[in-house]
Amino acid sequence: MKDSTRERVLAAAEELRFRPNSLARGLLAGRSYTVGLITTDHIGRFSLPVLLGAEDALGAGELSVFLCDTRGDPIRERHHIATLLSRRIDGLIVTGRRTDPRPPLSESLPVPVVYALAPSTDPADISVVPDEAAGARMAVEHLVAIGRTRIAHITGPAHHHAAKVRAEQANEALAEAGLKLATGRVHNGEWSEQWGRQAAHIVLRAEPDCDAIFCGNDQIARGVAESLREAGKPVPDGIALVGFDNWEVMANAARPPLTTVDMSLGELGRTAAELLLAAIEGDPTPGTLTMPAQLIVRDSTASAGK
Repeated sequence: MKDSTRERVLAAAEELRFRPNSLARGLLAGRSYTVGLITTDHIGRFSLPVLLGAEDALGAGELSVFLCDTRGDPIRERHHIATLLSRRIDGLIVTGRRTDPRPPLSESLPVPVVYALAPSTDPADISVVPDEAAGARMAVEHLVAIGRTRIAHITGPAHHHAAKVRAEQANEALAEAGLKLATGRVHNGEWSEQWGRQAAHIVLRAEPDCDAIFCGNDQIARGVAESLREAGKPVPDGIALVGFDNWEVMANAARPPLTTVDMSLGELGRTAAELLLAAIEGDPTPGTLTMPAQLIVRDSTASAGK
């Protein structure tokens, strides 16, 4: 097409406010400009921030997202995959509510897959995970830095990856500071406020002089805060308190507002989407990428007297 003809066509398109037809564009490019996002997190606590972050990146690339909830059911997962593939999606993001490694979907999928939050057990897959280990270390190092020396740890089920990693790093950070866990052990239970309330009483009975508690998530920490208040142990002047996850509705509603570790799930979702876009364009990056966490300091760890 001559330059003069091209200019006239573009001018006419602008005058008519013409927009390219996405279906026609997709047919010409051999793409649908849609991706699937599969999650096991029916509550949305973890998958929703990942999804929103992914949509930011995918929207910039003019891609749409189909969200499917498997509820942790392998049969439902296979059904959703088949349905998404029948819609000719360009790729898949797989996420969930836990950070435990999971089996890959399939070796024969015709589209790229990126695993976000819960990595694939296949190192050849593309996975993006939060740096839980560094987050736990930051939490304990912060408590040591504000002068706490009798630090207990209350967390979730011992078989969960998140609970194991966070407990291991808490122990290591304490050892490097010349300290040991108050009560002499990790207190494992459910990821719930109820367990936090119960475990706080266990800690106080075992270690009356405890001056800080690092909790495996914000729900546990909020339950701990309630029990400490009822027991006449002020937070933070008596006992400093740190959670994990930065669930803002939970952390800000705690009394006092909760210092906690943020896994930056929105950024994790954006990164997963960017890696998926690159893979769709033929430039995959196999392996596991670890995203940094950050400590959000609030009133529950303010130094005594401040």
